[in-house]
Amino acid sequence: MDINMQKIEGGVCAAKGFFAAGIHCGVRKNKDKLDLAMIYSDKRCAAAAVYTTNKVKGAPIAVTKRNIADGYAQAVVCNSGNANTCTACGESKAETMCKSAGKALGIEAEDVIPASTGVIGLPLNIDAITEGMPALAKKLSNEGSAEANQAIMTTDTREKSIAYKFNIGGSECRIGAIAKGSGMIHPNMATMLCFITTDAAIAPAVLQAALSDVVKDTFNMVSVDGDTSTNDMTCVLANGEAGNKEISEIGSEGYEAFKKALFETSRYISREMARDGEGATKLIECKVNGAATKEDAKTAARAVVSSSLFKAAAFGADANWGRILCALGYSGAEFDPTKTDVTMSSAKGELLVCKGGSSVEFDEDFAKEMLSEDEIVVAVELNNGECYAEAWGCDLTYDYVKINGDYRT
Repeated sequence: MDINMQKIEGGVCAAKGFFAAGIHCGVRKNKDKLDLAMIYSDKRCAAAAVYTTNKVKGAPIAVTKRNIADGYAQAVVCNSGNANTCTACGESKAETMCKSAGKALGIEAEDVIPASTGVIGLPLNIDAITEGMPALAKKLSNEGSAEANQAIMTTDTREKSIAYKFNIGGSECRIGAIAKGSGMIHPNMATMLCFITTDAAIAPAVLQAALSDVVKDTFNMVSVDGDTSTNDMTCVLANGEAGNKEISEIGSEGYEAFKKALFETSRYISREMARDGEGATKLIECKVNGAATKEDAKTAARAVVSSSLFKAAAFGADANWGRILCALGYSGAEFDPTKTDVTMSSAKGELLVCKGGSSVEFDEDFAKEMLSEDEIVVAVELNNGECYAEAWGCDLTYDYVKINGDYRT
């Protein structure tokens, strides 16, 4: 399906009717870092979200679930520096965030999605947030996406933002996203925070179906370090200002067009999170083809990008393909090792390193040069079917330990 999708500027403000801002309110001690973000639509939106599967969940998730139970929301407010998890009065403080945001915006508190990210187990300075909320709301603009992105970052080294325009039934629609995610990222939906806005008109239940489906092949295919965090979610707000006929049926042409745009947006953010993994120097993309089932392909691809041994080899630019076969072998995917081929590639070229589960001769010097690039691809051909999947991860470096050795202090 051709939806004429084109990359544009604007992040979460690219879609009509959306505004954003970020400020430093005092949750973080470092005054040079923004720590409170807001995204707002001038109209009430269809809303959908998917949450971490960790049994230990941040207080904002419980409040978000209640607030969007009716399928609608109008704003997002998120602080960084403190996760508001595993502390007394956490839900009460998340509700207070919503009340203060609602008051500042002139909307109902129940139409606000709260989120928090940062250190687990420390009491949230809710007074700093409520005191900063009027200034945050006043600062809202259609050019505020970058500041909002900066305000949700923790160990991230770069902003993660994207926007596209696309076509649904002759109407030009827009979709944009900002995200944070660098560590504690492992498949289980969705170990990061991602806020997506669109001006497409779509019914809440249909929006939820599209999001739930898309995350299976995007955010759930990212692994940085094997840890599934506590606060993380992806949410989508759709205000309908594009003027397309409302998408009200799952599987319709409009639904498939919207889902394609949502998929490309989520895929882009997924890759950027893997690229910015804590301490990472390389993005690793694993493409598994020839699997008997889609689930086998996904299971195999996730195992490769999650392997600490292969991630360490990638850091050293070592074409140690045996670690890839090892990861495939314990993944649980059904395949025949004697039919499996592995090719590694980068901007420098590509190299077949394994054929039929056995070694082949290759130039080690070229392999090292190729794997020294900042983006490498591992292509696995299982020769066992027609199903395909891809997953994203990063190398494992000394800096990962340094970052997490003193993260709290």
